[in-house]
Amino acid sequence: MRRAAAWRAWPPEPPPMSLETEVTALMCEVATTVVMPRFRMLAAHEIAEKSPGEIVTSVDLEAERRLHDGLAALGLCARIVGEEAVAQAPALLDDVGEGLVWLIDPLDGTANFAAGQRPFGMMVALVDDGVPIAGWLLDPSSGRMFFAERGKGATCEGIKVRPPAPARPPLRAALGTHFMRPRRRARVHARAEQRFTVVPVPRCAAESYPRLVLGQDDIALFQRILPWDHAAGALLLTEIGGRVTHWDGSPYRVGSGRTGVLAATGERLWQEAANLLLVPETGLPEMEALTT
Repeated sequence: MRRAAAWRAWPPEPPPMSLETEVTALMCEVATTVVMPRFRMLAAHEIAEKSPGEIVTSVDLEAERRLHDGLAALGLCARIVGEEAVAQAPALLDDVGEGLVWLIDPLDGTANFAAGQRPFGMMVALVDDGVPIAGWLLDPSSGRMFFAERGKGATCEGIKVRPPAPARPPLRAALGTHFMRPRRRARVHARAEQRFTVVPVPRCAAESYPRLVLGQDDIALFQRILPWDHAAGALLLTEIGGRVTHWDGSPYRVGSGRTGVLAATGERLWQEAANLLLVPETGLPEMEALTT
């Protein structure tokens, strides 16, 4: 006598989504329903100055709320630290380098977005004791998504990202020096121009790191290093063989208290850039010393 077949639900339940898939879907949904419908459609009252020289839009706030709620629903018991929440409650950054933390940049390149210009992006990173372990960088206007997982490489739209071809002259350096005093900025640029073609920065870290990964730029220098600006991108670049450090040469780490970031597509290029830029002539080591 044949046994009755075991009962199975019909239709069968789909397999659970991976963390990569869930966060990717969340970010794409927010980009589609919150960000892009407001691109070049913002009214004047939807743009405000949150600090001198820094603006925030209604899109930043709504996108962060939606991303926060979606990440909380994943149930990882991780703290969630978003750029706009920190603007209202700076203490959220206390101990950001400890434990499991989600970092959210809901609209990177807000000034570009508010001006009706590209690039702008969205970034999410999962950090464990200051070390980025997963990162997502989305270009909402094109749908291009980069994902990186510590020790497992990186993908772009699901396709494995390979290291860029060895850099050939003219080497390109994007220098985020707009927060420096004019004299120091001039010294940094003069040194960089001895070896590199200095190119404009996109004013959007969600674009800066992909440019390195895709071989469009060779090095990038940043003075201001808010954690949501760099955690995902630093992981993306290092997972394809690049090097990302603070100005003292220590590996990039969220909450380290160190100053600046120097990023390059490979070890040799990083060393060349460090020998050129992280020297007394630029004043960058002095800036490091002031904060350590």
